Amino acid sequence: MAKKERFEAVYSQGTIDVTQIFVDTETGVNYVFRKVGNAGGITILLGKDGKPVISPIANN
Repeated sequence: MAKKERFEAVYSQGTIDVTQIFVDTETGVNYVFRKVGNAGGITILLGKDGKPVISPIANN
């Protein structure tokens, strides 16, 4: 049985200026990763209400 990855990339744009969204497959919390050149960072994706965006997760 293959091991399921903890984080899944659900969105990606760019090659040098990269923006990606990852979902934690255990909690459903969404994270935004941004990279420009050699610098980058990651943070929790917040909705307009200021709360973390949480995607529904399948319980397999």
